[in-house]
Amino acid sequence: MRGEFGRLLHGIKYWWDRRSLQTRLIAASILIVLIPGLIVSVYSFRAINETYIGDTLKKSENLLEMEQLHISNQVEVLERAAQLAISDRDVINYLTSDTDPNTQELIEFNESAFANLTRIQVNNPNIEHLRLFSSSRQVYEIWPIIFREDRVRKEPWFPKAAGLGDQELWVFQHSDPDIMQRFSPRAPDTTPKVSLLREMNIPAGHHAGLIQVDMLLTHFTSKTFSGRQDNESQMYLIDSDLELFTNKNNRLGKTSPGLTGAIQSRVRMLRDTNKWNQEYRENGKSYLLTYRKLEQIDGYLLNVVSLEGVLRDISTIRNMIIGANVGFIVLVTLIAYILNAFILKNLKRLTETMKKVRKGELNTGIEIRGGGEVGELAHHFNKLMRTINELIAQSVRKQALSKEAELRTLHNQIDSHFLYNTLENIKMLAEMENQYKISDALTSLGGMMRYNFKWSGEYVKLKDEIRHIQNYIEVMNIRFEEPVKLQLEIPDEYMELEVLKVSLQPIVENSVKHAWGEQDGSSDHRITIRAEESGGGRVQISITDNGKGIPEDRLALLNQRCEEAGHERSGFASSASISSTELKAGVGGIGLLNVHQRLRLFYGPEFGLRVESEEGRYTTVNLSIPKRLLTGGGIHHAETIIDRG
Repeated sequence: MRGEFGRLLHGIKYWWDRRSLQTRLIAASILIVLIPGLIVSVYSFRAINETYIGDTLKKSENLLEMEQLHISNQVEVLERAAQLAISDRDVINYLTSDTDPNTQELIEFNESAFANLTRIQVNNPNIEHLRLFSSSRQVYEIWPIIFREDRVRKEPWFPKAAGLGDQELWVFQHSDPDIMQRFSPRAPDTTPKVSLLREMNIPAGHHAGLIQVDMLLTHFTSKTFSGRQDNESQMYLIDSDLELFTNKNNRLGKTSPGLTGAIQSRVRMLRDTNKWNQEYRENGKSYLLTYRKLEQIDGYLLNVVSLEGVLRDISTIRNMIIGANVGFIVLVTLIAYILNAFILKNLKRLTETMKKVRKGELNTGIEIRGGGEVGELAHHFNKLMRTINELIAQSVRKQALSKEAELRTLHNQIDSHFLYNTLENIKMLAEMENQYKISDALTSLGGMMRYNFKWSGEYVKLKDEIRHIQNYIEVMNIRFEEPVKLQLEIPDEYMELEVLKVSLQPIVENSVKHAWGEQDGSSDHRITIRAEESGGGRVQISITDNGKGIPEDRLALLNQRCEEAGHERSGFASSASISSTELKAGVGGIGLLNVHQRLRLFYGPEFGLRVESEEGRYTTVNLSIPKRLLTGGGIHHAETIIDRG
């Protein structure tokens, strides 16, 4: 036997060795795809099957939980109504009276106590009936609430209710009979209902009557009797006698006649053995049964879900997986055939092509393992990959160094280098000489220095930048006969806005230096800073001075230079070639162009600044920045404008 098996293997090997290389490569490709594909498909199908069934079960459980909560709320409504009905002493006295009330007493009872009883049902519209049955024959019936017990003595539930004591009795009925017999010629109402029954023992141990609070099951368990039916599921309410209540219009119960008996037998087994079988099959169809115990009413809530749709979806997915595997195998076979034919016929050409790629003439590559020319091809491919990696690494390093150099250039242009300790000493001397104006100016200057020295990051809060500007204005006002007034119109919530450090101060400095000439006779020198939302996740900060403005030609040239700087690969080189005209317009040093370049560098090309001006009236610099808070969260629109001028 072993010899025959060996000869068989030898024959298969001999046959395999006689196949062409292309055939063997194609067969190997198919096996490589087929075997893992089958394994993955089997496990995937099992996982999908478990997931679908699990999701169906979880959905059914959630539905039952929601309906159980709804039923609990309705139980509380019924219990509260019953308690309110017997909490009124006048009602109890009327029901237990052994004497006939006179007309005045009936009128007073009707206007007070009976009105309160009516109000209970009005306040709870889901309650269908509130009825009080008195055992006294002296009681006058007041429809539709107060009756004599004789009307319900023949009801099957009456013997149980008459001996309840302090307990409650929940009774489910398939119809709502008219105990007042006003519509006896009509067929009885087939709407099912639930009744809460309590016995009135007044005094204790003495039967005085019954309280009955009714609610239609359409309100009590809305999903069981919902008008919008799902033909794939059906909910049942089961009372203590294993009587089933459900919407009879549901198609699921009609197509499975044995379902009712199966539910009753399983609920009976659950009560006896505490075991539950959630799977049920009938006529080749599968169902999933889930339940919830309703402790308050000694019943059960059960949901039956047909698995036909789920199994149909699973079958569809299974067919799709099989089809995908077959299609993938066909595709792989076709690709393998084409590639193998190409490889076997063009090894020399591919080798030369990869040499060109290694030299940088081409940007394509391929990996092949083997001896001879195949090995040479793999060797050149590996060298090509190393070359590409080296070029990429060099490019990344160059870009990082270039970016760092640009940032350092901006930093060095904008940073101020003062001797803070020396200023502190001068401030102390000024205070000793009672030169408090000089001391205050030195304090503001010290604040500016601390702000510049403390460069822990590129971003600060708007309130910090504003404080820096206030310090700058206080320092600069020493040299002016007419001081510059700083007016702020910034909502409080925008004070936490993220801005680039030293992005507003250069613009204010530009206004202080160029807005008012030495011959300016005006005494009102004012700079206004506003912040408002501009849409699209942006905030516009406007800095306006009431100075002499900028001539139209210089204004156009300034905005043109800002726009050109945004389109250049590196905007820093352009700042070195600013003309004298632009210097007069305020572009130079730590001026507008540098601020514009920083905004685009850190926020992107869609952000930056633009200048508006009218000669002889004003100049406004509008900065567009992203709407971000350093403390996290979004910025909400603020209606109140705060003037801190």
